[in-house]
Parts: sequence; structure tokens; C-alpha cells
Amino acid sequence: MSSNVDQNLRPDYDVEIQAIVDYVLNYRIDSLEAWDTARNCLMDTLGCGLLALRFPECTKHLGPLVEGTVVPHGARVPGTSFRLDPVKAAWDIGCIVRWLDYNDTWLAAEWGHPSDNLGGILAVADHLSQKNLANGKPALTMRTVLEGMIMAHEIQGVLALENSFNRVGLDHVVLVKVATTAVVGKMMGANREQLLSAVSHAWVDGQSLRTYRHAPNAGSRKSWAAGDATSRAVRLADIALRGEMGIPGALTAPQWGFYDVSFSKTNKDQKLKPEGERRFSFQREYGSYVMENILFKISFPAEFHSQTACEAAVTLHPRVKDRLDQIDRIVITTHDSAIRIISKEGPLANPADRDHCIQYMTAVPLIFGDLVAENYEDDFHAAHPLIDELRDKMQIEEDERYTKDYYDPRKRSIANAVQVFFKDGSCTDQVAVEYPIGHRRRRAEGIPLLETKFRRNLETRFPSGRARTVFELCKDQATLERTPVNAFMDLLVI
Repeated sequence: MSSNVDQNLRPDYDVEIQAIVDYVLNYRIDSLEAWDTARNCLMDTLGCGLLALRFPECTKHLGPLVEGTVVPHGARVPGTSFRLDPVKAAWDIGCIVRWLDYNDTWLAAEWGHPSDNLGGILAVADHLSQKNLANGKPALTMRTVLEGMIMAHEIQGVLALENSFNRVGLDHVVLVKVATTAVVGKMMGANREQLLSAVSHAWVDGQSLRTYRHAPNAGSRKSWAAGDATSRAVRLADIALRGEMGIPGALTAPQWGFYDVSFSKTNKDQKLKPEGERRFSFQREYGSYVMENILFKISFPAEFHSQTACEAAVTLHPRVKDRLDQIDRIVITTHDSAIRIISKEGPLANPADRDHCIQYMTAVPLIFGDLVAENYEDDFHAAHPLIDELRDKMQIEEDERYTKDYYDPRKRSIANAVQVFFKDGSCTDQVAVEYPIGHRRRRAEGIPLLETKFRRNLETRFPSGRARTVFELCKDQATLERTPVNAFMDLLVI
């Protein structure tokens, strides 16, 4: 065999790609907990999007690329009057859902927000439903949307369990792109070969860097990156359905594949990993585990690794609110992922910078007793210099048990503890919270609060009567599942 030519033997599709496609095409979801949680997730995700419409920095991104464009059977963007092609509608829905960092979360070796996939799922489902009705066919039902959510959550979450994309400098929205591509491709009628092609293109696509999530470059792109990814997924699925050939070795091709190009070096020292460590590791097969264990952000619109710190700070507020000028230092005890992602010193340049700073997100509830989306805005920050004064007095310490329990699949805690020390030598108790209220272990406590959050968010956009109608529909599992998607979306437009 000559050493200066390539062997052009086309391989089978990578087994990792085949596993995703076969799961989407063949798996039947029989977990009642997964279906019920998906319904709650739908409520929460839509509510987060509606709340984001109050912020001009978000809404400036919405609408058709060319003003006045008319799209037959255009997909609707909740809370607006826009009817867009499904690619741009996916972008817009994904943008509003993620803008306030208030939708659900998954934490493992990789982090992410699986409900980001709803942008593509809902846009495609609405467009297809209207198109089907126009052609005398039945509309898709909301059960199809919930099924798509469970599957997209599962693909994104299982890939995240033991595979750290952040350690090689890649953003977690690569998983949004892959998961949405598979799910919407199926919704659009792709066969196995077309789905394999679509998913392979999602992996071979250029992937986003995490630069915009970290100091000193944290900025608002992190609020629309998932919308960008879920819309790209819709486009890739459409390309595959038009008969575009796939890339079978998208992951494993020597030198040119995802593993060798994007998964071969550590982010820290840029040394090459051994070849055996470049492939994905899997803790479990695809099922419904991720939706069942998803983390809801109920109390605070804050990066999830800080949720328990915020809760601890709210608990401490009555004990410190009259002694803020007497504080000597504040000790936050946390886990390694929080330190890597959201521990930062120095000036905070914008709202996106602030909602990724554990010191800021702890200082605000210590002072005010709560943390809401408006607390990240420039004018609020400028009006309250005490926030930065408290930040300067904070010490961050890692508790190795917190880190261990964070990665333990039987626990998946997200623990933080806060203690305040005063200049006279006195101190508060250390308030530790290991499981946030949105955790599976606190479902009974959390779901009523999640429903209250949804009702409140609906009322920021709709009259009380409409808000009540949407809320009652979303509360009724059986009725929601059989509701046509287009009819559901009719309730969400203005």
C-alpha cells in the first residue's frame, strides 16, 4: 500500500451517531414521571420566554430578517405577533427562552439547559401543523412536542454526563444543535438515512467557543447562543431532508473528525489526549432519565451553580440587613464547577457578566432579601455601590465533599454555604443548602412554586383571562397532550 495516498473506503456511520438516530426513531417513552415533568418543563420554558420580552436588549433580535416578509404557515413566536419561517422562529424562541438564564438546567461533566431545544421543536411543530391542516391532514398534537422535549433533553443530557466540552473550550450549545437536529428531523418526516445525515452535519459543523461565557469576555451572546444553535439544527434537518449526503465519520475520521480536531486537547495545557480518551464516554443508554431529573430554576434567575448560594443569602438577609456596614468578610463555600464558571473579581461590564458572578448573585439577596432579573441591569447596579463593596469582602472556598456529591449520579447536589463575619468578631451561622428547590429531591415543594412562577410570567404578557386559560390547559396533562399545536400557539400570540 502506498504511503502517500488515502484509502477511500467509506465507513459506516459512527456508532455514536447511529445510537442517537435509533433512539429517536425507535424508543417509546413509558415513564409517566417523564411525561409529567415535560409538561411542567413546557410551562416553565414558555414563561421564561414571555418574561424576557420585557427587556429591549432581547426583543431587538426578534422578527423577520427582512421587514414585511410574509411566510405561508409561519411559525409563531410566543408573546409576539411574528409569523416566521421555522429557522428564524426557532432562533427567536430559543433566544427569549434563554435570555434571562431562568429556564431549566442540567449539570454534569458538561453543563447546559436542555429546554433550549424547545425553540426548534415548537417552531417546527407549529409550522407543520398549519401546513398539514392546509393540506387536509391532521395537525401535530402537543404530545408530539412533549415527546420531542423528552428526547432532546435525553440526548443533550446523556452526552453531558461524562463528556466535558467546556474543558476543550467548546460551548454546551453544540449539544443543543445535535439534540434538536435529531428530534426535529424526525418530526419533519426524515427516514433513518436522512436522520443520520442530519446528525452527522450537526457534529461536523463549526462549534461555538465558550469565550462569551467567561471573564473577561462574558456578554449577551450567551443569551442568544442557544437560539442560534437550535435554529441551525432546523436548517441542517431541512438540508438532509432535501437529500444531502451525510458525513459517516464525522466524529472518528483521523485528523479531520470531531474527536481529533475538537476533542483531542485539554483546555488547560493544550497537550494531546491519548487516542483512547478522545471518544465520548457513556454512563447510560438513552431513555428518559434526564427529563426525570431535570433541575428547574424556580426562585432566582441566576446561573444554576449559584442557586443554593442565593437561597442561603435570602435566609441570612434578616440577620445581616441592619449590619451591612459592619461586615468584615463573607465566606462562600462551594464546589469546583461554580469556581470554574462563575467566581470572578473586578468590574462587571453588563447584565450577562453579573448573572455569571456568584459573588454578585450572593450580595444582592444578602442586601435586599431577593434576586430578580432587573437586579442585573446597569441602572440597578450603578444605584447600589454596596453590592460591589460586599463582593470585595467575599472569600470563595471549595468543599471537596460538595464537589464529590455534585458528580455523584445518585445525588447530583449543587451545594453552597454562606457565612458572614462582622468586624466585632461575631458571625452568623453557616447556612448550607445542598439541593436547590428545583431539584428532583424537592419536587413536591418545588412544583407549586413553579406553577406560581408560570402564572406570574403569563400575566406579564397576557390579560388575566387569557393567562388563566393557558395556565389551566397546561395544568391538564391529558387535554394538553391532545391539543393541536396550532391551537395551542393561537393562545400565545398577541
